[in-house]
Amino acid sequence: MRSYQAMLNNGETLPIIGMGTYSGENDRETTEGAIRTALKMGYRHFDTAKIYGSEPAVGNALRRAICDGLVEREDIHVTSKLWSSDHHDPVAALQQTLQTLGMEYIDMYLVHWPVALKPWVDYPVPAEEDFEEFDMENTWSGMERCLEMGLCKSIGVSNFSSRKIEELLDFASVTPAVNQVEMHPMWRQRKLRSISGDYGIHISAYSPLGGPGNAWGTTAVVHHPIIQSIALKHNATPAQVALKWGLSQGCSVIVKSFNPRRMKENIRALDLTLDDWDLVEIDKMEERKIMRAEYLVNDTTSPYKTIEELWDDEI
Repeated sequence: MRSYQAMLNNGETLPIIGMGTYSGENDRETTEGAIRTALKMGYRHFDTAKIYGSEPAVGNALRRAICDGLVEREDIHVTSKLWSSDHHDPVAALQQTLQTLGMEYIDMYLVHWPVALKPWVDYPVPAEEDFEEFDMENTWSGMERCLEMGLCKSIGVSNFSSRKIEELLDFASVTPAVNQVEMHPMWRQRKLRSISGDYGIHISAYSPLGGPGNAWGTTAVVHHPIIQSIALKHNATPAQVALKWGLSQGCSVIVKSFNPRRMKENIRALDLTLDDWDLVEIDKMEERKIMRAEYLVNDTTSPYKTIEELWDDEI
């Protein structure tokens, strides 16, 4: 798996296929079992977050695997995220995450959303009165302290639009290494990828198959005739085509399945090669921006209050 890594702007590397660990059921035994299976298949990048509730399972599964000699710590990449109620003290938040994981450091720490919640809000769907002003400069200063203290190897952001990235870079001493956003063949993030590329910020794609398990998700990606035709041509699956498209754009992808068959299918996307014709055909697919925009402006964890604002920002 060492060859399947992206080089970040700070010299660190990132395995280009990651395993997402969010689960609505959040069953610890199931999550731990899936992580161990993933390790045996070759996964080395594990994505978690405080708000997911999966940090205990991720930490326990990885510690046991290291103890059993299945993998070395330096070969694993662990990403976690600063929840929106912890912006006042990212250092304390990351120290709590490390305690929960049972680790001395994580590889990547991301600002989960460019929005702030009051300190006691530890649930994923806050009420209107739970929001407070987002001081991006103070938050990023705390993230930089996390890096200076050796609590993480890299820092980055998640769900930041082009405009939010440029605002952050006005004062940041450390450029984000990663911006993790939704991206797939029907939500291609052209403007964001272009601007991020100018600053060497790596795009990591969540919901790379269209997020059918999410509130805004759609199966339109893997069911699209173009994706299915390309899959048939290469004797591959539609999921593998969608994932390989993301990888072909120079991005990493975060896949989310605890099903062993699908986990194996997803990681085998690394073996697929798409030709120029395939990429041209995928570019013909209609982007479904309105559906995603309507979800975001109705999602109380989103900083966007109107579709027009989000559309101008092009997250």
